Amino acid sequence: MKKLFPSLVAVKRITSAVPRSNFAEPDLEKLARLILESGGLINPIIVRRNGMDAYEIVDGDFEYYAAARAKEIEPFKGETIGAFILEEENEEILLEQLKILRKTAITENLVENQETGFFHENTSSQPADSIKNPVCLVEVPNLCENETPQESSSLEQRLTNIEAQFASQINELKAEYAREQKVLAQSIQELENRILQQVPLLIEAQLANKINELKLDSASEKQTLLEGVQEVKNVTSQPMSLLEALNSLDKNQLSANLKDAGLKPPIIQIILKERDVQPFVSFANVVERTKGLTDKTMIKIIDKWQKYS
Repeated sequence: MKKLFPSLVAVKRITSAVPRSNFAEPDLEKLARLILESGGLINPIIVRRNGMDAYEIVDGDFEYYAAARAKEIEPFKGETIGAFILEEENEEILLEQLKILRKTAITENLVENQETGFFHENTSSQPADSIKNPVCLVEVPNLCENETPQESSSLEQRLTNIEAQFASQINELKAEYAREQKVLAQSIQELENRILQQVPLLIEAQLANKINELKLDSASEKQTLLEGVQEVKNVTSQPMSLLEALNSLDKNQLSANLKDAGLKPPIIQIILKERDVQPFVSFANVVERTKGLTDKTMIKIIDKWQKYS
């Protein structure tokens, strides 16, 4: 048979048939803190495989619950516990050894309690399937005859343990709630600070976009205006026809141009007078309504008018 060495077993892979309320919560808390401070448990528990990477307690329920409590306090420090794993080749011998050890421990406790005048059954490390009635292993007068007070006392102790466990869990929940509330408040404050830092940048970016849009609109309107001005210039820069000039050109300018074209002042005065009466509709109409103006002269005027265009 190979030598017996304890193994490290994940606490979350272990189950116990003994209720946690069987043990005083202050004792579990104290041992859990000591496990965390010392870095481990000096008394390995005994387990049996009951599935793939799963174990059940054979002996050491109290130690197991203390290790579970240590994992609750510090999840990354209390992940494993030292344990002897029962195998087919050594189970019978190890159980026999355990039975003798536990029998001796119980007997010593009973003798000590008799000497002090008190009796207390210590089941903190007793296996669930071990000795059923350990108090009858030695002769203790009237101890096994009346078990009602012991059962009542045990029930009261379990209720006390359950209350202590609930109180501990409630305190932990309150502490966790306070921590989460603090973290949430810090997160909200950080978010508010970031928003306050970002608001000026967002406003500046929006203003820059608006300015760019206004610049684009202004440039577009300016281009449209320039195109309109250019169209006006193009219209006004087109040469005025002679017929249009006879009807609308400034009288002084028209008189000067007609005189330069070879017309005599009396004929020019007739043209100015006739256009005030009614606009000319054609060159023939001009000749017809202007006394002294011939077709030949009108043709010459038309040819010479090109230089004023």
